[in-house]
Amino acid sequence: MTLPPLTIHLAAPRGFCAGVDRAIKIVELALQKWGAPVYVRHEIVHNRYVVDDLRAKGAVFVEELEECPGDRPVVFSAHGVPKAVPAEAARREMIAVDATCPLVSKVHIEAARHAEEGRQLVMIGHAGHPETIGTMGQLPPGEVLLVETPADVATLDVRDPGRLAFVTQTTLSVDDTADVVEALRARFPAIEGPHKEDICYATTNRQGAVKAMAPDCDALLVVGAPNSSNSKRLVEVARKAGCPYAQLVQRAGDIDWRALEGVRSIGLTAGASAPEVLIDEVIDAFRARYEVETRLVETAVERVEFKVPRILREPA
Repeated sequence: MTLPPLTIHLAAPRGFCAGVDRAIKIVELALQKWGAPVYVRHEIVHNRYVVDDLRAKGAVFVEELEECPGDRPVVFSAHGVPKAVPAEAARREMIAVDATCPLVSKVHIEAARHAEEGRQLVMIGHAGHPETIGTMGQLPPGEVLLVETPADVATLDVRDPGRLAFVTQTTLSVDDTADVVEALRARFPAIEGPHKEDICYATTNRQGAVKAMAPDCDALLVVGAPNSSNSKRLVEVARKAGCPYAQLVQRAGDIDWRALEGVRSIGLTAGASAPEVLIDEVIDAFRARYEVETRLVETAVERVEFKVPRILREPA
């Protein structure tokens, strides 16, 4: 039987970013250093495959610090935590390792600096997302106001329009965030922005690759978790860039094959917390049904690497 032809446009960069790679390594090194169990507050990154793999090695995932025993190490997830969490861990004299992505930590430092200089902060982000909760939790209640859309800006009740600054969640859509920033600057001309854009290089690069290949694709698949902000943004970016059909899948088993009937070209990428093994799994699923030709769409080369915390580089 002759298989129908299919071109897979493979995004580069895709998948793991330096912050995710570092966070996973932190949990693995903690398990090597202290043995199992090592507790992790919240999913270390938003990917079920990664979390299940670490769980099998001895990581125990919890939502709150109070679920952790005081005599075992705890790791804080890559998304960051409110200031009260490490403070409570210190009070309990726990071994705590912070796996917060350094680019998220940069936003936390910005927030603290603005507060010290007397500015109220506006955060562009998604309500309920762990990164948003962590960043807003760097300052006392009421000091950080959350907006998600340009419409939210119109209803903001600020203390002093002349003493404002904004930061953003690192995993947002670059284009959507630009619209919110424009609305903020229009209403509050004196508002201060970041010295350097908060949206991380990995989010920007993955969105750039999707924009480049979307017009040439009949459909586009994003490998990622449904609770992964950067993965969901890739689906939105694909649709806005002219791809008729875009779908988020966690594994090859989630692919909606009926929706792909008749396609001749597919775009394939992965969110920043999805391992390459899941991309390979999806390509193998297509090879079983099509005569596949892959084309790399490379729009950036990433050489970023983040060190793990010193406590993990020191002997036990």
